[in-house]
Amino acid sequence: MNPNWKIDTIAVQGGYEPKSGEPRILPIIQSTTFKYDSAEHVTKLFDLEEPGFFYTRLASPTSDAFERKIAQMEGGVGAMATSSGQAATTLAILNICSSGQHVVAASTLYGGTYNLFAVTLPKMGIEVTFVDPEASAAEIKKAFRPTTRCLFAETIGNPVLNVLDFAKFAAIANEMQAPLIIDNTFGTPFLCRPFEHGAHIVIHSATKYIDGHATSVGGVIVDGGTFDWGCGRFPEMIEPDESYHGIEYVKTFGPMAYIIKARVQLMRDIGATPAPLNAFLFNLGLETLHLRMQRHSANALAVATFLENHPLVSWTRYPGLASHPTHDRALKYLPKGCSGVLTFGIKGGAEAGRKFMEATRLIALVVHVGDARSCVLHPASTTHRQLSPEQQKSSGVTPDLIRLSVGIEDAGDIIADIDQALSASQK
Repeated sequence: MNPNWKIDTIAVQGGYEPKSGEPRILPIIQSTTFKYDSAEHVTKLFDLEEPGFFYTRLASPTSDAFERKIAQMEGGVGAMATSSGQAATTLAILNICSSGQHVVAASTLYGGTYNLFAVTLPKMGIEVTFVDPEASAAEIKKAFRPTTRCLFAETIGNPVLNVLDFAKFAAIANEMQAPLIIDNTFGTPFLCRPFEHGAHIVIHSATKYIDGHATSVGGVIVDGGTFDWGCGRFPEMIEPDESYHGIEYVKTFGPMAYIIKARVQLMRDIGATPAPLNAFLFNLGLETLHLRMQRHSANALAVATFLENHPLVSWTRYPGLASHPTHDRALKYLPKGCSGVLTFGIKGGAEAGRKFMEATRLIALVVHVGDARSCVLHPASTTHRQLSPEQQKSSGVTPDLIRLSVGIEDAGDIIADIDQALSASQK
């Protein structure tokens, strides 16, 4: 890759560089295994002494190309694709956390992530303390313990849509010697590059904007290569791993220690592997990400402006609006646009919201966001339904909240559909 390429060019041509006579387009290598001529070669692959592929559970040429492209776009040193966004979050945590250890996380998280942290990880002995991301640095630091292994947050909270105060969270992470892990699903590497703002690890649900067409479920972990794993707080990174020939990750792999460990230890044992076809589709999605995110953001701002001035709408939340509490941060961290998701409340509460969703014609009622097609959902009764009323309130979900994922259709057509559905919601 040319180091001077801009992100738009990397999106199209990064990751895969065909040699003379090879396919111009990334091929789908639909094979579980790979043939070699000597046992010595395979031994060197298993000992990580040579690059290559020996079993698709760990890596395949197709997923490898996608991983290299997303790492280039984010500005990281390496990446590992997974079978879902939830798998990416889970493996990102388990790579540095075990029973008896602790995580500090912003409370404004996607419902599935919140439930993972509040219910499933504690069953494994990993405790999680949720903090208000708008609390002071001093208050957030009180949540840390000697056993705290990381600080976790989302670039744009789902669905409260708060833009993270990266400067505050990065300073806390550095002071407490805990890596800052950021879910950049809504931000995407085109709109926001968290490594430039102090993050150490970035994850994505590739199912959303990276795919962009609602065809494939997957995730990815990207390693920024900037955290000091040899600081003394992470012995698993510097001590011999007896499950992998006694390898010492920091000594052997330097800045790539975290992502190599995730692959050869966790992916090896847990096997949350992406299918080669899905990796191919994610790579294809990245080729137009920079174009789609501009349109998603422009359309969402137009829709949010319309809703903010509509007499049947109680409130509207979108970081691109000057009225949004974190609008100043959006200007700083999301200068190219604020992504395609917005939320609002309809006069008449939850019942009016139900009528609205059932009255839309262009906009579909689906359990998804980040699609080229506009879609709508009621989080309190769907994605955040498993949370208690107190937990929903903590994550920013209210009974009247409607989440709208604005697609790349004509903005006027989207607004016209919203307008007629708002009228229908009051009947």
